Amino acid sequence: MMFDYDVIVVGAGHAGCEAAAAAANLGSTVLLITLDMTKMGQMSCNPAMGGIAKGQIVREIDALGGYSGIVTDYSTIQFRMLNKSKGPAMWSPRAQCDRVLFSLKWREMLENTANISFWQDSVVSLLLKNGLVTGVRTALGVEFNAKSVVLTTGTFMNGLMHVGRHQQVGGRSGDMASYGITEQLRELGMEVGRMKTGTPARIDGRSVDFSVMGVQHGDENPQKFSFLNSSPAVVKQLPCFITYTNSTVHDILKDGFLESPLFNGTIKSIGPRYCPSIEDKVRTFADKNQHQLFLEPEGWNTNEYYLNGFSSSLPLDVQVKALLKIPGFENVKIFRPGYAIEYDFFQPTQLKHSLESKFVGNLFCAGQINGTTGYEEAAGQGLVAGINASLKVANQPEFVLTRDSSYIGVLIDDLVTKGVDEPYRMFTSRAEYRVLLRQDNADERLTPIGIKLGLVSKEREFAYKYKKEKVDELINLIEKTSIKQEDANDILISKQTAVINQTRKLGDLLLRPQISLFDFSKFGVIDNFYNSLEFSKEEIFSQADIKIKYKGYIDRERLVVDKIERLENVRISDDFEYSKLQSLSTEARQKLNKIKPKTIGQASRIPGVSPSDINVLLVFLGR
Repeated sequence: MMFDYDVIVVGAGHAGCEAAAAAANLGSTVLLITLDMTKMGQMSCNPAMGGIAKGQIVREIDALGGYSGIVTDYSTIQFRMLNKSKGPAMWSPRAQCDRVLFSLKWREMLENTANISFWQDSVVSLLLKNGLVTGVRTALGVEFNAKSVVLTTGTFMNGLMHVGRHQQVGGRSGDMASYGITEQLRELGMEVGRMKTGTPARIDGRSVDFSVMGVQHGDENPQKFSFLNSSPAVVKQLPCFITYTNSTVHDILKDGFLESPLFNGTIKSIGPRYCPSIEDKVRTFADKNQHQLFLEPEGWNTNEYYLNGFSSSLPLDVQVKALLKIPGFENVKIFRPGYAIEYDFFQPTQLKHSLESKFVGNLFCAGQINGTTGYEEAAGQGLVAGINASLKVANQPEFVLTRDSSYIGVLIDDLVTKGVDEPYRMFTSRAEYRVLLRQDNADERLTPIGIKLGLVSKEREFAYKYKKEKVDELINLIEKTSIKQEDANDILISKQTAVINQTRKLGDLLLRPQISLFDFSKFGVIDNFYNSLEFSKEEIFSQADIKIKYKGYIDRERLVVDKIERLENVRISDDFEYSKLQSLSTEARQKLNKIKPKTIGQASRIPGVSPSDINVLLVFLGR
């Protein structure tokens, strides 16, 4: 039994699992402490990974050597690439998962990762000395020592659940809450807030009439999340189902509003804007007669279904009455009602870009404790926090992802620079450089960084180098290949685009929006190249197609990045006294003193700091 570790990770949700794996794979001895060893990586809400912008984050985690993409591939029951009707910068992978398999796979992978130990308990306080965290104390009175601690407490800190006027303490249904850390850190001066999230009732599929619902199948040729060749793509898929609320359902929900903790003042914390409860939607969109609902299977071997779009904290009887009026639910039975949960979080402007606390040295925070919502956002933060916790132990420079390198970089910069006033959710619109931050090129952007860190396996390094080499070869082949009109025109006619009357370069034809490289995959040298590939055939062809078709946009966006990077290279010392610069606005001085930006670039993104304030700083710094 060990009581001394390099890194202790508190919580085994998505953030905690990634943090523990990253720190251990970098060589640190890690202790992962969780309330329940059977619920590692638990999908507390919907059983899915990815989605708009979230899918890009999962691929970025995988590219860096994280585990979320692999775990998702092994538990996928349906895969869809969202936004295929738009440009590739918007394409976002999403996988419906088997909830139980997902958690089991996480535990299997962690237990087979060297350097990780486990302890089932609740952490009630941090051990502190001279402004540094030195370990944790648990509810059992056990003290574990560590050089770095990562807090990934999710919704468990002072968690309180609501179903109508009924309240129950806990971090989620069936689990107790955790206490002590909030109070301790508040005494040290950290700003603490309360947030709220919710989840819908779980449906007994045996009581549902699926015949009256719409069916949503997965992609005909499903892809996967991990760039590893050994990670599997789903073969057999389960469908999801679509149904709708109606005016009768809405009237029943309205009758229960007086008993809703959201509306009667019981819940005072802020909920997620982009994942509102059904009662929120009925009140906010009073002119709408119906709202779309998705009935999603929870796994291969269960009748439990998740009703996406019907999160609620209304009383049980109101929830059931409303459900019974939804088409297909006339005889519905539920496993448990929907509920809302309030929990503590720490304002993320109190963190560095490494996710280390500015108040307590060697203390890192990741996930919903930082005011985010979503498994993917939590996992991305957990990976970065775990890496930096391990680097801190080894006295190595901190690891920071930039906004032009990744969605994870955008996420963390938004958190530590702007803070949050509601649960943060990632969207493609939050990233300025979407054309560069595509899901298909996450390995190209980040795997070299993972290799340099020592986080990437030999298998992943080989897969990355092979794919990059073959994409470059294919682009070179396309640029040299000419297509005669007799070989091209049938394809062009079928795609409803103009025919050619002379031989043209294949690269020129691919610039047409109606045409893709796959349309010419059976053409001579292209077909030979496709058949010569050992793996990642679809990904290699897709990325070559995108790079050729969108080269102008990609090059233009890279020029913008190069210009902006000049501001990111102008560094500001931590002890810079903004109060002495009277030329700055009062708001700018207050915000800059609070955030203490590392660079002029970060300073320019702080709300309340104007372009004229940035000019003042540049003049003062001699730029």
